[in-house]
This record gives sequence, C-alpha cells and structure tokens, in this order.
Amino acid sequence: MKNPPVMDATTRRWRAALFLFMLATGVSMASWVARTPAVRDALDVTTGSMGLVLFGLSIGSMAGVLASGGLVRRRGGRQAIAIGAGLIVAGLLVIAGGTALEVSAGVFCGLALFGAGMGLAEVAFNIEGAAVERSLGRPVLPVLHGCFSLGTVVGALLGMGLTAVRFPVGWHLAAIAVAVAAAGVWTVRAVPAGTGQEEAAPGGPADSDAASDAASAAGSEGGGRHPDGIRGQLAVWRDRRLVMIGLIVLAMAFAEGSANDWLPLLMVDGHGTSATAGSLTFMLFAVAMTTGRFTGGPVLVRYGPAAVVRASALVAAVGVALVVFSDNALLAGAAVVLWGLGASLGFPVTISAAGEGTRNASARVAAVSTAGYAAFLVGPPSLGFLADHVGLRNAMVVVLVLLVGAALITRALRTPPAGAGEEPPGTPAPGARQSDLV
Repeated sequence: MKNPPVMDATTRRWRAALFLFMLATGVSMASWVARTPAVRDALDVTTGSMGLVLFGLSIGSMAGVLASGGLVRRRGGRQAIAIGAGLIVAGLLVIAGGTALEVSAGVFCGLALFGAGMGLAEVAFNIEGAAVERSLGRPVLPVLHGCFSLGTVVGALLGMGLTAVRFPVGWHLAAIAVAVAAAGVWTVRAVPAGTGQEEAAPGGPADSDAASDAASAAGSEGGGRHPDGIRGQLAVWRDRRLVMIGLIVLAMAFAEGSANDWLPLLMVDGHGTSATAGSLTFMLFAVAMTTGRFTGGPVLVRYGPAAVVRASALVAAVGVALVVFSDNALLAGAAVVLWGLGASLGFPVTISAAGEGTRNASARVAAVSTAGYAAFLVGPPSLGFLADHVGLRNAMVVVLVLLVGAALITRALRTPPAGAGEEPPGTPAPGARQSDLV
C-alpha cells in the first residue's frame, strides 16, 4: 500500500473545521434530547402528543436533507453549512421561547427550523468528509461522526447537571445557540469553497480525481450539468449494491435516532427512573457511541467493514433486547452501552462504502446520507404513536427487528470482485479506494 499523502495546512484546517462544527451540532442535539422530559412537562402533553411535536424536527430535517444535495452541487458545501448553521441557531432560540411560553406550536416550529439546519449541514458534512477522506487516503468519517458523538456526551453531561438543578430549559438552549453560532462562523471561514460543486477543494491532492467525478456526474444526466432534482437524486439508486448499503444505513441510523429521541423518556416511563437518571442513561449511550467511533479504525483495518457492521448490528440488537425485555432498571441502563457501541460505526462506515471510488461519489454519498437521515429523524418520532398503544419499551422491538435485518445483508459492504457481471456500469473498481479507506 502506498503511503498516504501528507496533509497540507489548508486540508488540516478544513478537517479541523468539520470536526469543530460536528462537535457543536452534537452538543446542540444532546442539549435538546437531555431536556425532553422537562420540555414535555412544561408543555403538559402526553407521550403521543410529544411524538407529534417531534415531527417538527422530522419535517424540517427531511426538507433540509432533500434540499442539501442539490444545493451542494450548485453552490458547494460551504454555503449549505452556512445556511444550516443559521437555521440551527434560529431553531434553538425558537424552541427556547416556545418552552418558556409553554406553547407546543412554538416548540414544533423551532424543531422544524433546527431540523432543517441539521439536515442541510450534516449531508454537506458527509460530502465534505468523504472528500477529505479521498484526499488523505485514510479514514476521516468515523472520527468526524465521533466528534458529533463527543458533542452529545458534553451536551448530555450539561443537560444532566442543569436538569438536576432545575435550570430553565429556555436559558439553557439560548446559551447553546450562541455557542453554535460562534462555531459556525469559524467553520464557514475555514471550509474551502466548491466541495461537492467541483468535487474537491481548490489545489487539494484530489483535484484530478475530482474533475473526473464531476464530469461523470454531469455526463450521466446529459447536458453537461450536475444531476439536480428528484430524477438526478434517484439515478444513483440503479446500483443494486448501493440500495443494499442504503438499507443498512437506514437500520443503523434508526437505531441511533431512536436512542437520541426516546432514551431519557424510555428510562423514565418504561423503567421508572428519575429524569436525572434518564439523562445519565443517555450520557452512557453517547459515551459508548463516542468510544466506538474513535477506536473503530484499527478494527476496520483488521476485519473489514462487512464483518464490523455485522457484529455491530448484532451487539446493538442485544443491547436493545435487554432494554426492552429486562425489568431491572440497572441492567437496562447498562445494556444501553451495548446499544451505543453497536450503533456507533454503522452510519460512517456505510457512508464510506457509498463513496468508494471516484465515479459519482458525491451523488452516492448524498443519496445514502439522505436514506440514513430519513431513518434517523423521521422514523423514531413515529414510535411515539406506536407507544401510545403498546408502550414505549415494546415499541422499541421495531429497532430490534431492523438491526437483525441489517446484520443479514452486510455482504453489500464488501468491495465487488473484478469483472463481477451483476454490478451495473459505474460500480467503483475493486480495490480502488477500499484499502485506503479502511
């Protein structure tokens, strides 16, 4: 294996900027999640009604996710990140105001803005991260997502402490908004223009590959233009392997999103713990996610993505099963560590697999990211409606089934053998980037 390129100052600053803002988004998401019991009490709504409020996050997120790919292709990732950061800050402030005024519609609207910002920014981050990864020839996405998880640990600790002292939710989220704004300004200034639009940072080592990417993407749609619109976004799904990768990321993201949306309430309502203990359990999940993402690189090198994601899905399934079926709150809380460790590598590893090679890499990453965020943000709130009929613990059986299903199809994460007749034209050449990525 050839030695990876030396990282220049521009690429180093680029990567650091992505790490910083992913950390900030993790803090903001965990700050919201950790305070959901307090928000529900302030709004005085049922679990099912809280699920309806959470659909504001889902609606906004999907709008942001669906708009992000086209925006990145037209204007580059930096502009998508800038708009996303502004929406995240605005959303946090509206949530803070809606909670303080005890207005469910206000929280719903704030979550819609917050979700739109997260959707815009995070798909752009995956495209940016995949570009840095191809440029450096070594893993970046697991650590990038690890920064998000580390942010959730910080946010969960902060939320747990402020919950314990009954600090007002509104002031808490307003302070987080200020911090996210500061991180966003620095990040937008550090990220180079044109990534995704032209598939590479100007002057970076991936320029020649990037030009090929952009040409391939344009040529596939005709007319020399990037594939904007629904038709262009759906075109990459003709690749059967990419469909399977999308199903895997859907299941793994659903498992992660379900914990982010419901874990504190699952412990409070399903196992009778205090609100502070519910926040502590979420923090344990976040620590497990962070640990898995920061330490997963050597495991990926040794065993490969297919084996790692299969084992991860099964470990997460064991954790979810213990949370659902155990009546011991301490055992359920400990099982959350398995849930977090198992879910940690699923999303970033499948994104890396989608971005293998140089043909249409940006479009493929955007497509799989969209599938993942759809599961992460739209699926879990629907569990609230199911929970009204079967209870929140039993509703989590859906997560268990999806994880087992994902474990059965991880062969799709293997690099296709040379000359495989079943793969459509445009499938990355075997070994072209897999050895560098893992």
